[in-house]
Amino acid sequence: MKVEEAKKLVKPHLTTARYEHTLRVAETAVQLAQRYAYEGSIEKVALAAIFHDYAKYRPLDEMKRWITESFLPKDLLDYHHELWHGPVGSILIDREYGINDPEIREAIYYHTTGRANMGKLEMIVFLADYIEPGRNFPGLDEVREMAQQDLVKACWMVSRNNIDYLMKQEATIYPDTFHAYNDLTRHNGGNTHDKK
Repeated sequence: MKVEEAKKLVKPHLTTARYEHTLRVAETAVQLAQRYAYEGSIEKVALAAIFHDYAKYRPLDEMKRWITESFLPKDLLDYHHELWHGPVGSILIDREYGINDPEIREAIYYHTTGRANMGKLEMIVFLADYIEPGRNFPGLDEVREMAQQDLVKACWMVSRNNIDYLMKQEATIYPDTFHAYNDLTRHNGGNTHDKK
């Protein structure tokens, strides 16, 4: 699928603001892919970014049905519905458009939570969604600066900030978010209990 076609398919499913966010995420993801020598095609990076929020505004009962009736982990239903659109979107792009590339689907699936052992495309979309130019919140400039130097460390910072934010909100935190943080901490040379 071509990038321009993907934009046309996604646009009716998003608000104007979310569509503009999506375009900025795609542009940021492409820049990150070039900076960090992603070995796949730039078109693949753009497609993953364009479709990352594809299911965001689907009705909650529809997303619940996809989670209940598919291979998706049922424990998603025990957490805030903001987490559902990535996993559901990874199914819908296959069912509705035949996009079944595992890298694209995983980048969409995990763009909100992250996970342990993220591939480069997953990290790129995870980071691009966080740092795109339309975002503005405390701590963002620090992550943007690191995004120009070290992909893994920047993703670690996103993961850390997400956990910190959710803890301050006294919100539940999906296990993949902790797994992402722990894995990125290890890759980043951070403290682990087995270190002396």
